[in-house]
Amino acid sequence: MTSNSLPTNSPPAPTLAGVAATSLGVTAIRAREHRRADRLFTDPYAQHFLDAAGAGIPAAGTQTDATPELFTLMADQVAVRTRFLDEELEVAARAGATQTVLLACGMDARAFRLDWPSTTHLFELDFADTLAYRAAVLSEHGITAGCRRTEVPTDLREDWPSALRAAGFDPGLPTAWLMEGLLYALTSDAADLLLDRVTANSAPGSTVALDHQEDSDLLRGARAALSEELVDMWHGGPTDDDPGRWLARHGWEPEVHALEEITARYGRPVPPPFDPLRPGAGRSWLAVGRLPG
Repeated sequence: MTSNSLPTNSPPAPTLAGVAATSLGVTAIRAREHRRADRLFTDPYAQHFLDAAGAGIPAAGTQTDATPELFTLMADQVAVRTRFLDEELEVAARAGATQTVLLACGMDARAFRLDWPSTTHLFELDFADTLAYRAAVLSEHGITAGCRRTEVPTDLREDWPSALRAAGFDPGLPTAWLMEGLLYALTSDAADLLLDRVTANSAPGSTVALDHQEDSDLLRGARAALSEELVDMWHGGPTDDDPGRWLARHGWEPEVHALEEITARYGRPVPPPFDPLRPGAGRSWLAVGRLPG
């Protein structure tokens, strides 16, 4: 479905359940970041997605047991990664990537809040119910995109490249790909397959931007306190302990940053689950790969 403008007076957004509902947790963090005076990015749309969920998502900071609250632990990581990935997608678009693909887009609002070149065609891939939820909220508020936008309902475990091409994607054009908050939820085989498919559909000059992180006792405890389902969702992603090597093995020229490098750049503290000075913390990275040629 392609949309630059959406009708108003749409029916209420459908209810999200299971894995699809986790996208609202990140949305809650982005809505809170938007309210900060020192915010790293603007996202006035996040609150609309939360409002449509009603009481289905707990507010950040409301957990009262002894386990640190998941949204609080992840807030700065999400804010920093959002800003970093925003900038990389904008750089790629200005450098000639006329297509941008958001894999597992969830409640991502980049189509509406970033300043895209007029030639950009942005593709948003996710489950059909997730896209239906987004579409209903966008329609209710009359929100329009700043570029050509195409939703692609699909499952990344299935033949999503065929669905993407059927929606108008041209693998012969330079493309910017986004893998945000995704790799940790994949097995190593699934992560390799995902990047293999991205590579096979990328023209020279394409870019892939991503974040990745290791698990830790602190994160596991916080996820378990919120939902046992969140514990089981973590599969670890690529087995290589260096995202740069993983990207290079698939033919990409990598640029990898430790999370603490980027938090320092943006003036934010290192989140406790990824603080190298904290015993038992995991590592977290932000990375960009560029396809030569």
